[in-house]
Amino acid sequence: MPNRRKLAAYALPMLSFIALLALNGLLKKIDNRFWLSSAEYWIYPLQTILCGSLVFWFRREYQWHRLSRAGFAIAVAVGVFFLWISPQAFLGFSPRTEGFDPGVFGSQSALYWSTVAFRFLRLVVVVPLIEEIFWRGFLLRYLIAEDFERVSFGSFSWLSFGAVTLLFALSHSKADWVAALLTGALYNLVAYRTKSLSSCILTHAVTNLLLGLWIMQTRQWGFW
Repeated sequence: MPNRRKLAAYALPMLSFIALLALNGLLKKIDNRFWLSSAEYWIYPLQTILCGSLVFWFRREYQWHRLSRAGFAIAVAVGVFFLWISPQAFLGFSPRTEGFDPGVFGSQSALYWSTVAFRFLRLVVVVPLIEEIFWRGFLLRYLIAEDFERVSFGSFSWLSFGAVTLLFALSHSKADWVAALLTGALYNLVAYRTKSLSSCILTHAVTNLLLGLWIMQTRQWGFW
């Protein structure tokens, strides 16, 4: 059975991230003042700092593995990016313009650029780290054996594959469930093929970077 510190290392960053998302939803119901109704503008930076700090604190607890099959990992990342944007970019679905718009601070202000910087840091660095550490580094193995560190990274079982794919999808908003379900399966495939947590993080980071750049270009803030 893994020790408490090891479990905390793999689960606490993700649980903290989810708790702050829940707080964001709760605050929106309290009052229509900007700092409550649009709490994501300060909660997202807080998530970035807190969850990033937790990963750094526990960094020696993770089995990072050497980067493997980087070309394959990046190819999957690009494919997942096109999967997410296809409904709006190619299939004529309505643009998703409602969402986290840094333009509320004025496009030339220091607050605008700091908001964008934190948003990309969260999207491209912190989210790939905490999600891949939890989903592929921990849960994909924990559902094979409770002492998950004895399970080789990228080991396959239908139970862990199905459960992680489904839970990964459900952790996203309802509008993204189909894309997230396919993404979860493809990211699991990266784990199986590369046997490397670092490669999984790379895949997730490249997908999110491309998506972030596309959001800034198209102003479809609903994809944040």
